[in-house]
Order: sequence, then structure tokens, then C-alpha cells
Amino acid sequence: MTKPPEAIPKFDTEAQERACREPHDSTEHLDWTSAKSVTLPNLKPTTRKISLRLPQQMLDAITVAANARDVPYRSLNHEHPVVR
Repeated sequence: MTKPPEAIPKFDTEAQERACREPHDSTEHLDWTSAKSVTLPNLKPTTRKISLRLPQQMLDAITVAANARDVPYRSLNHEHPVVR
């Protein structure tokens, strides 16, 4: 059995709170065993364009996989993974 969490101290300033929290683990003040998983369906991931050099053979395989899914090859991501 785990010990009960400590009370969260009160701080006068943000600097005092930061100085206290930085060297400590949150498990001293929270009971993570009773935490529940949360789904946030309306969050949109941040996207960023990049240039990526790939071997031609790999690009060809990606293009074939994209065509099979009827999506542009540039849109393949974790939602449309290429079969490995």
C-alpha cells in the first residue's frame, strides 16, 4: 500500500513555487493510481512542412501505398501508415 500524498503547499509567488517544484517529483503530492485516461477529440495536431530526402525505392513504395488508399503520397502519416 502506498503512503497518502502530501498536501500541496501554498506559495506567495510563482518563483517560490517553481523553486519548490523543480527538484521534486509530482508523485509526492498526487495519487496517480487513481488517475483516469482522458480523450480530447477536438484537439488538432500542429503541423509543420519539412523537406525530406528519401531513396527513390522508398518513395516509389510510398506512392504505391498511397495510390492503393486513394490519398496523395504527401499526406501519408500515422493515420495512413505504409505497410512495413
